[in-house]
Amino acid sequence: MKYYKTLILFIFLSFSIISCKVIALDPVEILTFEQKLTNLFPTAEITEIEVKDHFTKAFQIVLDQPFDHKNPGAGTFKHYVYLSHTNTKMPTVLVTEGYNANPGTYELSKIFKGNQVQVEYRFYGKSRPDTIPWQYLTNDQAIEDYHILVTKLKRLYTGKWISTGISKGGETVLIYKSKYPWDVEVAVPYVAPLINGVEDKRTEDHINTVGSDACRTKIAQFQRNVLKNRDSILGEIKSYAAAKNMSFTELSMDEALEYAVLEFPFSFWQWGGNCDEIPAENATAAMFNYVNDIVGISFYNDQTYVELLPSYYQHLTELGYYGFDTMPVKDLLKVVHQPTNKRFAPKNVDLTYNPNYINEVRDFVENKGNKILYIYGEYDTWGACAPNPKPHVNALKMVLKEGSHKTRIKDFSAEDQKLIYDKLQNWLGYSVTIFPLEE
Repeated sequence: MKYYKTLILFIFLSFSIISCKVIALDPVEILTFEQKLTNLFPTAEITEIEVKDHFTKAFQIVLDQPFDHKNPGAGTFKHYVYLSHTNTKMPTVLVTEGYNANPGTYELSKIFKGNQVQVEYRFYGKSRPDTIPWQYLTNDQAIEDYHILVTKLKRLYTGKWISTGISKGGETVLIYKSKYPWDVEVAVPYVAPLINGVEDKRTEDHINTVGSDACRTKIAQFQRNVLKNRDSILGEIKSYAAAKNMSFTELSMDEALEYAVLEFPFSFWQWGGNCDEIPAENATAAMFNYVNDIVGISFYNDQTYVELLPSYYQHLTELGYYGFDTMPVKDLLKVVHQPTNKRFAPKNVDLTYNPNYINEVRDFVENKGNKILYIYGEYDTWGACAPNPKPHVNALKMVLKEGSHKTRIKDFSAEDQKLIYDKLQNWLGYSVTIFPLEE
């Protein structure tokens, strides 16, 4: 009996000693935000940049992006992304730029006070390789850029995702939504066209009907006055080009002037021109300044010509574009008798247009594009190419009366802004806080 008592006591003491023993655990590694970012993009160049507005950290991320997502062996290019951070649980706004990217805070990011991921479009700006492999400048390749990026960042940012973009960037929002409907909860394209063909006639119809008869007549007369004063206006262009160190070898100044005159009605309505400000006849300097303000003669100089080659390539192969109406000035044209945007496209490159691409995108967003908020201006020429969601689609299209391509949410009335905020709240849920824009 004593033996068993001793055994029980031994077992009890043994368990007591074991239970009191301190067991060393491996240390828990707490990563900084920068380390987490590096783990997501181990081969990227990540640089901290200036913080703006409500953000607490900001980074430039340069990715080694494949030319061809289906064939990584085809090579890579440096792809620039700008990440502005506040909190991983807050909403994240994905900005799909249509061209180059200059770091800045977008309107939607101010509304949610969350995070922002601003992505330069492949082959534009700093993301342009020395030699562009044109066959890889497709919307589908760009959409893969966004999809892979968002998929990775969702490991870090667990809140709601919203995509946004302006003009061609807004068009990219719609294309992305049609290809990966569930990557983001809500899409907010601004002034985004979905264009029919390489010369969409709807833009010409818009120019011939928008505003008043008197204003349209004044625009046509101004076009004629500029060309009637060709020599004087060319003198203004030469002086301006010299002062700005611009060269005109891809297009002559004569050709640039005629294209600017043909472009004028489109740009006038696109950018919200004021008929009362159109200069009177024979005021040479005033006429040049006004053409320069509305169209921008720099649009045709050598530097811009080269910078925009990717844009014209995309418009003429997948996105579509617009044409030029020569009727008001046909008798005054000396150089540009058959105007075409192909004049600004890369040479010796296949420019075969695919009419099905945008048609498929339009079919999706108009019939299945739920949770899309469209922002347009009534007078904007590109608004003529806006999609029209069907009544059964859970979308909201807002058109600002007499608004232009510069139309933003802040430009709408307080009543319309409330409608926009309520719709966003409904789509995103009440776990997301909306901060109405200040006047």
